[in-house]
Amino acid sequence: MKKGIEWQLFPKNLSCPDHLKEVISVFEKQLDDIDSLSHELKSNDVLACIADGLVSLGYDVETSKKSEDKIPVPVLFGKNGKLEKYFDADAYSHELKTVIEVEAGRAVVNYQFLKDLFEACVMTDVDYCVIAVRRIYRNTEDFNKVITFMDTLYSSTRLTLPLKGVLIVGY
Repeated sequence: MKKGIEWQLFPKNLSCPDHLKEVISVFEKQLDDIDSLSHELKSNDVLACIADGLVSLGYDVETSKKSEDKIPVPVLFGKNGKLEKYFDADAYSHELKTVIEVEAGRAVVNYQFLKDLFEACVMTDVDYCVIAVRRIYRNTEDFNKVITFMDTLYSSTRLTLPLKGVLIVGY
C-alpha cells in the first residue's frame, strides 16, 4: 500500500466543493505526522496535528476534553429557544455548515463512523460531514471498509440522508 491521503465524497455524483478540498489539503500537509501506515496515533493526536490548518480555514476545533474546550453543535431547542440537546464535534464551521470528526482505532471496530454520521444528520445548520479514519488499523483496511459501507448506504433507495455531502478521509 502506497503512503498518502485517500478520500471519497458521497454522493458520488457530487463534485467536491472547494471548502472540502481545503480540508483534504490540511490532512495532506500533515501526512508525514499522521499517516496510519507509519503511525498508530490516537484520534486526539491526529486532531492536534491538523488543528492549526483547520483553524486557518475558519473552523472551531476541540483543543481538549475539558467541557470549555469542546465544540457543541446544536440539535434541539426547548422553551424560549434554550439549547436542549447538542453533540460535541471535533471541528465545526458554522459559516461552511461543515462538521469534522477524526477517528482512529475504533472507527470501524466499534462503528464510531456511524455514530458520527448519525450525529451530523441531526445537527442543525450542518450540510456537510467529514469523517477521517485510518487507512490501516491492525492490518485491516478501515478506510475501504467505511467506503464500502457508504457505497451501500448511498446506493440503496431505502434511506435518504439530510446532508449535501459526506466526505470520508483516509489518513
